[in-house]
Amino acid sequence: MFTRRFRVWLRSAILALAAASALRVSATDDDAYRGEIEAARAARVQQLTKPDGWLTLVGLDFLKAGANSVGSAADNAIVIARAPAHVGTVMLGTDGRTAITLNPAAGARVDGAEVLSAGLESDLKGAPTMVSCGTINFYVIDRDGRKALRVKDSAAERRTKFAGLDYFPIDPSWRIEADWVAFERPKEVPIANVLGQVEPALVPGKAVFRRDGKTFELLPIIEGPDEPLFFVIADATSGKETYGASRFLYADLPRDGKVILDFNLARNPPCAFSPYATCPLPPKENRLPIAVTAGEKKYRGGGE
Repeated sequence: MFTRRFRVWLRSAILALAAASALRVSATDDDAYRGEIEAARAARVQQLTKPDGWLTLVGLDFLKAGANSVGSAADNAIVIARAPAHVGTVMLGTDGRTAITLNPAAGARVDGAEVLSAGLESDLKGAPTMVSCGTINFYVIDRDGRKALRVKDSAAERRTKFAGLDYFPIDPSWRIEADWVAFERPKEVPIANVLGQVEPALVPGKAVFRRDGKTFELLPIIEGPDEPLFFVIADATSGKETYGASRFLYADLPRDGKVILDFNLARNPPCAFSPYATCPLPPKENRLPIAVTAGEKKYRGGGE
């Protein structure tokens, strides 16, 4: 299911927002509020630029059935720059299972262990099996039943030459207390991703808010009972001041029929920084006809 595949990513995003926890209270003190937003933004940059963050993505290669050789040499089925010439071979079985046989000369490890072969768990149900060699690591992802290798390089230029993030001015008016309307039963909503794949996601309710005298609604995806609400949104700034595909917004679980939507914390999805990410797109209900002039702007360093 869509939400399971974002479990690890969502948890890392929650950690990055830990500095913003004080924003749950009223934002009557503008200076304190601005300080909390700036702290959250600093935590966001730290998370984004870490050695295995989204800026390190350098490849996304779908596996074919059978043997898939991996390495930097041109004769590999999957070529990874800065990897050893021949790292090993990833096998995709007819049952969908994946395994790797390593070249002993490559010096690669599987989840930190020196082995010559191992099964590879995908990201479908949680943390995947990690194969690492030097600055390179890769693992199997599952997208609508198709298996692919996601490749990261801690020395990638997107990380070493990170251009920083740009934002709209902090505006407390974009911290909105919305009404929470819970559905009697979670609704199944189709969510497309940038690869054109569509999968259902469960939506437990909707956040209803007013802006400029008009009423708007947003549908969140939720991972579980203790996870935050996850909104994938677009608005009139999309493709202009902000990334065209979407932005992400997180909110604490509803309390007393209310949910806080702080658009000053709206952020770019991973695919704004790298073409190798598989980000979700907003459902039609989350395409706002107004300009949300808050949060992150389009990344000036490229990567789309």
